[in-house]
Amino acid sequence: MFNNIKRDKIKSMSRSVERSIGYRFKDPYLLLRALTHQSSLDVKDFVKMSNQRLEFLGDRVLGLVIAEYLLAQSEQDAEGEIAPRLNMLVSKQACARAAKNINLGKYLLLSQQEESSGGRNKESILGDACEALIAAIYKDSNLDSARRFILKVWENQLKEISESDCVKDPKTLLQEFVQSKKGSLPVYRLVSREGPDHEPEFTIELKALGWTSIGVAFSKQEAERAAARTALRMLKQEYGEQ
Repeated sequence: MFNNIKRDKIKSMSRSVERSIGYRFKDPYLLLRALTHQSSLDVKDFVKMSNQRLEFLGDRVLGLVIAEYLLAQSEQDAEGEIAPRLNMLVSKQACARAAKNINLGKYLLLSQQEESSGGRNKESILGDACEALIAAIYKDSNLDSARRFILKVWENQLKEISESDCVKDPKTLLQEFVQSKKGSLPVYRLVSREGPDHEPEFTIELKALGWTSIGVAFSKQEAERAAARTALRMLKQEYGEQ
């Protein structure tokens, strides 16, 4: 596939992405691979040319950098207090938010079918591409370069998580809030499961204290958490609590 893409087109695309992410590649083909979703390839090329292997490596690099950062920032906290923050910051949702911060979806190589189904905005695709990009920077340069990129793109999420009560799961926090108001336990309902088996997308409806919220994510559990976060935010506003 890459042989069919003209060098000047690769160079032009690379420069646009590099301006967006603040890093210049020595090997633009690493960047190209990071942006290549498997839907744009023939089946025989999935492993060799898609971003899946880079995504696997990028996930590990991200985990190392975030864990290192949290340990340095939380010297008095036990492992049990740090682990939930780490899990939130390296989740597919966090990676997708980081990808949106740099408009990564604009540059992805997708099949026409995936494009028409909204692939550039899908959480799972964006999250994988962001992790692949981390690995591409790591392989093109070194860990320090990958670390600088991660801390820059995750800056807002790192700030938010340091200022919030994120040690408890949002479902637990919502349940405690509802019980404090003498309400019935929150009720979660699976609305839909869409997409292929390897990239399912779940929609969950949550009802609590007369309010309804919706959560959408790549797993049922994460969709429930997303719905719980939204519900908790709405209910705290309703009851005048911060």
